[in-house]
Amino acid sequence: MSRQFFIKNRLWIVSNNHTFLGEGRVELLQAIDQLGSIAKAAKSMEMSYLKAWKLVQSMNESSKKPLVIRITGGKGGGGTSLTEHGYKAIKLYHEIRQKNAEVAQKFKKQLLEF
Repeated sequence: MSRQFFIKNRLWIVSNNHTFLGEGRVELLQAIDQLGSIAKAAKSMEMSYLKAWKLVQSMNESSKKPLVIRITGGKGGGGTSLTEHGYKAIKLYHEIRQKNAEVAQKFKKQLLEF
């Protein structure tokens, strides 16, 4: 019987024993970027607004510069948007995740011994 092995892993970036970025946090950042608000992003992810807000606050506090900023009122109302630093964080996370997957696949041949 032929077996196949797959290497699956998840990536978290941790700072001072607190998660800075992970798959869910990056998904939240991308949803905020797409939808323009934490509330809409949270709803799209079936997450409470409070949890989403706390995650954003945590990421902003862990970073030298905020990843997300609130835009106050005005004619079109307020909203939330990613900063340039936020876009860079998403890009870096995806690059690290891709390299991590590439390294893991190098070990796949060794798994055939088992």
